Amino acid sequence: MARKKDEEEEDEPMSPTGRMMQTPKFNVCIVILMGFYTKIDPILFKKCVQQALLKHPRFCSILVTSRGRYTWRRTAVDIDKHLFVPDVSAARESPDEFVSEYASRLSEIPLDAAAKPLWEIHILNVKASDAEAVVLMKIHHSLGDGVSLIALTHACSRKLDDPAALPVLPPPSKKLREEGGGGGRGMFKFLWMVILILFYTLVDVAEFVATLLFLRDVQTPVRAGRGVRLCRKRFVHRIVSLDDVKFIKNAMNVSINDVVLGVTEAGLSRYLNSIYVNNKKNVAENKEKNSNCLPQNLGIRSTVIFNLRPSTTIEDMAKMLEKEEVNGMLGNKIAMVLLPFTIALQDDPLTYIRRAKSTMDRKKVSIAHQCAYVTMKLTTSLFGTKSFIIHYQSYSNMIIISIGADEKLIPNPDQLCDDMVKSLQNIKEAVKEKVLASASLDYC
Repeated sequence: MARKKDEEEEDEPMSPTGRMMQTPKFNVCIVILMGFYTKIDPILFKKCVQQALLKHPRFCSILVTSRGRYTWRRTAVDIDKHLFVPDVSAARESPDEFVSEYASRLSEIPLDAAAKPLWEIHILNVKASDAEAVVLMKIHHSLGDGVSLIALTHACSRKLDDPAALPVLPPPSKKLREEGGGGGRGMFKFLWMVILILFYTLVDVAEFVATLLFLRDVQTPVRAGRGVRLCRKRFVHRIVSLDDVKFIKNAMNVSINDVVLGVTEAGLSRYLNSIYVNNKKNVAENKEKNSNCLPQNLGIRSTVIFNLRPSTTIEDMAKMLEKEEVNGMLGNKIAMVLLPFTIALQDDPLTYIRRAKSTMDRKKVSIAHQCAYVTMKLTTSLFGTKSFIIHYQSYSNMIIISIGADEKLIPNPDQLCDDMVKSLQNIKEAVKEKVLASASLDYC
């Protein structure tokens, strides 16, 4: 009895957000795909995991549930039950398809919370189109969010020429503060900003509560229904140039987030229009390339995730790993905000960027995402499972567009990815024409 009591005292209660991640309505795992420039030595990789990753308490704790109470309990980790090196001989004909199919199968297999810590690593020594080898990580969302897991993987890596040194990452950009006017003008700007913050926050909170209680999106081919979390997922990605995004950003005086949001809306519009074209009874009459078959006033809403943790450096994370004190820097510290998408084909592709900037400027003023975080901690049924998730990950001089989609609702996620890439190209060409036209006028 004394031993059992000591174990219960050592158990660490799960956070409200982590508990929400374990509920049946939101029981979800994160699938991470990492490409490597060289083949992977499984023995060396296993050693690195043992030396670095297992210092994180969540990666060596099992989930214990008793009388509705969720706790973490430290346990000995058998690395061979977490790290797998499957046979990849079948990947010779189509390595990219092999990796995609493997990731899809991985999304169907649940993690046994009572048997082992909630993570797995799969090493695929497959030469894909953009990597010499691939590592797939499956991690339950209750262990941490995407931002914290990316920081963790960075902190576990080292330089090739100096195995004891951390990799060098570019420092975060510092935003210049605008100097406010003095006297009465500065006070007026301050009061006006307070009014805007209160107004937009109240509007967003009202929309948030209405969505929780009764407000629903219109039915579209990509709207998720019940049981989506149980369905097989497909994971696809495309790589685009970060310079193209920066070119649009600088020419239109917007942020990178504004650009990717506009590209997402444009890509979704193209994708949904192609579905409506194919669903028309008189298909022959709607085979024109630019045929617009979208219903009028079609709008859908997305949830955009905000990171609430203060930005930390890779050195800070590495020090925390050495001290095994990473709980405060990892976990789920996220919030969500609802963003409306106007689904329509625009004659001017730049309309998508202008609308995205207007929406994001208003959301930046609001502090509703902080309120949403509190609601997430109190209401475990807040999030419904989405039919697809889009991630934009910048790395080096490129942006990776990743889509995880439910196969039943979106059987061709590759087309959605291609539509987003095409939308980015259309917006870039429209910006070029605008810049050239402006230069011609200046010359005249």
